[in-house]
Amino acid sequence: MDDQQLIPHLFRTEYRKIVSVLCKYFGWEGIETAEDIASETFLTAAQTWGLGGGIPPNPTAWLYSVAKNKAKSHLQRNHLYKTKIEPALTGTKNTVEYPIDLSPQNIIDSQLQMMFAICHPSISTEAQIGLSLRILCGFGIEEIANAFLTGKDTINKRLFRAKEILRQGKISIEFPPAAEIEQRLSPVLTTIYLLFNEGYYSVSQNKVLRKELCLEAMRLCTMLVENETTNMPQVNALLSLMCFHASRFEARLDRDGSIVLYQQQDTSLWNAELISKGGYFLRRAATGDKLSKYHLEAGIAWWNTQHTDSKEKWENILQYYNRLLQIEYSPIAALNRTYALSKANSKEEAIIEAEKLELTGNHFYFALLGELYKDIHRQKAIENFQQALRLARTQTDKQAIQKQLDRL
Repeated sequence: MDDQQLIPHLFRTEYRKIVSVLCKYFGWEGIETAEDIASETFLTAAQTWGLGGGIPPNPTAWLYSVAKNKAKSHLQRNHLYKTKIEPALTGTKNTVEYPIDLSPQNIIDSQLQMMFAICHPSISTEAQIGLSLRILCGFGIEEIANAFLTGKDTINKRLFRAKEILRQGKISIEFPPAAEIEQRLSPVLTTIYLLFNEGYYSVSQNKVLRKELCLEAMRLCTMLVENETTNMPQVNALLSLMCFHASRFEARLDRDGSIVLYQQQDTSLWNAELISKGGYFLRRAATGDKLSKYHLEAGIAWWNTQHTDSKEKWENILQYYNRLLQIEYSPIAALNRTYALSKANSKEEAIIEAEKLELTGNHFYFALLGELYKDIHRQKAIENFQQALRLARTQTDKQAIQKQLDRL
């Protein structure tokens, strides 16, 4: 990695760590200070390394040292610290040690604790994802605005309101009590799941796939799996699901960046290592007596990585969808079920089930009907694909639908 790439790379990997540790130390009242110190640290690096100083032997340790010093300087200047906290300490003003711990273990713990604080049920799901992208993933405001297909002012206001709620509610940055872990884990997993989904099918940047969002979601989930307190079956199931989906990244797009439908993907491009990892985490998820939607979606994703088009495969996928819809109904899952139904039973039966859904505002609905009618009623197939084309939001979706129309 050359000098010009190093600082952006370190910003992506280390900014979030510095902010998490400092915010845990300062509390929500000092989150802007934590972000400012982290940003100033990288500005100092850009100035120092670029003005003849050169890159230090251990750039990460250099950043941590500078961040610590900036944080200590802030505390020394802070009027509140001087007037209310310092007199209660052991004495000397100038020799107080500030326990800003940027050790590897504290960095991991701080990020996990921050994850639970950010995903507190007192703030909206959109705000949880936005704060996660900002604090835990190191995304800039413009990147977050792009991820939500909105303006920077809107994102700034949303994040400000969320921080105010966390401040006023005095939400602590720590692990919930053991009795609350499982309950509090639910919104954390939802946030990670939605973050991955935004990357896997990105409407916001007119792209089908934003790998960086998917990889950040997988990183956050891996932290939960590696922590003894949060290493629960549903966490392993979610990580398994993401591994299976990620295994097909390279096959989902063609050379022009257009989406490649599942049945047309080149299976030689599927990542065998990620499929194996997904299987490993799915086996780890098979404990306890609770079945989550992540277990069922991971089961579907596992069958989708199998190089077969057998009736057994689609019957199993159909059964998984049936159970999934019982646990948590969603129109998209119901729509996906009808495709599995067409493969397991017949297209005629699937058309009847699909049309009952009446998802007339969703282009996937009409695209699926077009696919199902293709070999049964050519004109109806064309009409459905044309309606799908009118409703499609991204250029990549439009290109994929147009290809289907061209074939007809």
